[in-house]
Amino acid sequence: MGCSSCSNNKSGVPKGCKSNGSCGTGGCDKMSVFDWLENMQIPTGEKPFDIVEVRFKNERKEYFRNSNNLSLYQTDIVCVEAKSGFDVGVVSLKGELVKLQLSKKKITDTRSLPSIERKATDEDIKVWHSSREEEKRIMPIARTFAIEEKLKMKISDVEFQGDMTKATFYYTADQRVDFRELIKKYSSEFKVRIEMKQIGMRQEAGKLGGIGSCGRELCCSTWLTDFRSVNTSAARYQQLSLNPQKLAGQCGKLKCCLNYELDAYMELMKTFPKANTTLQTQGGKARHMKTDVFAKTMWFSVETKDRNNDFIGLSVDRVHEIIAMNKAGKKPVSLKEFMDFEPVEEEKYAAVDAQDSLTRFDNNFKKKKKKRKPNNRNRNKNNNNRNKKSNNSNDKK
Repeated sequence: MGCSSCSNNKSGVPKGCKSNGSCGTGGCDKMSVFDWLENMQIPTGEKPFDIVEVRFKNERKEYFRNSNNLSLYQTDIVCVEAKSGFDVGVVSLKGELVKLQLSKKKITDTRSLPSIERKATDEDIKVWHSSREEEKRIMPIARTFAIEEKLKMKISDVEFQGDMTKATFYYTADQRVDFRELIKKYSSEFKVRIEMKQIGMRQEAGKLGGIGSCGRELCCSTWLTDFRSVNTSAARYQQLSLNPQKLAGQCGKLKCCLNYELDAYMELMKTFPKANTTLQTQGGKARHMKTDVFAKTMWFSVETKDRNNDFIGLSVDRVHEIIAMNKAGKKPVSLKEFMDFEPVEEEKYAAVDAQDSLTRFDNNFKKKKKKRKPNNRNRNKNNNNRNKKSNNSNDKK
């Protein structure tokens, strides 16, 4: 979803506003929220909620008091109070939905929140856009300085304050970093106040953005705000192979989407026997091999001399029944007596290697290849050789 300035021109080529989400239309914002209460009228005697959510670069959002009673709407560009000077942001949410956001963020003391100073003027917006261009310029320089200091850290992003008096550098590091000398270099080179802020790998992926293995934009850069810890046990519950290349996201950590369906799997797994369950039969022990959670089926393999023994799928109720028989000292003759469905045989496919071989055309070409007639040059060479032989024989005579 893009704004009107990103629409295609007459030639069909996208124009592109190149504002990186700061164009003010709200069409290409990250973490955008739809205000479904916007058209609802406030009850009589009630005052509108004076806390406003303001979005800054990337996914950073903060809350400010509308103490001056400004008439604000979504996508309005405003100047807000900062620790020193002012900052420029875009109104992303206002009204009653802000109360839900405050409760979600666990913000109870709203009196200490900073206030909105004014709506941004043309001069403020011009400085704001120039700060975005300045961020692109100083990013490679900042990374070069960090490499020269031999610091084990990565500068992932930089953000200027709206009045360009302060720059915040976001970095990732595995251990504590002493960047005091680096700050001195930054302040002398960029002539602004410097603030270093450490973020995690997931937050870095959310700032940079990208396309996931599912083909959609990363969740951390579009809607996900709380990053919960993801363990390998989430993959085990969902019967996924522990392949780090498939389970890891672009941040290098386990994918956040492994937690989405985990609760449903854990609720269903409560009715299943343990994974290390073995069933006793007269033919031998049957070990658990795999589980189909949603089909409520467990697959067992009986230990026999025949290696070609097929897996036997049993419903959860049947497995509990056999476990009860084993506890009573009884052993069934075979697990096939408890099967509720026929075992699935492997489909036999025709060998298509020869058909899809890339060299099949070469083989056909060799079979159909005919002997070519000698060229005129070869004929002349043969005639000359014959004449030489005849002359030599005459000389010998």
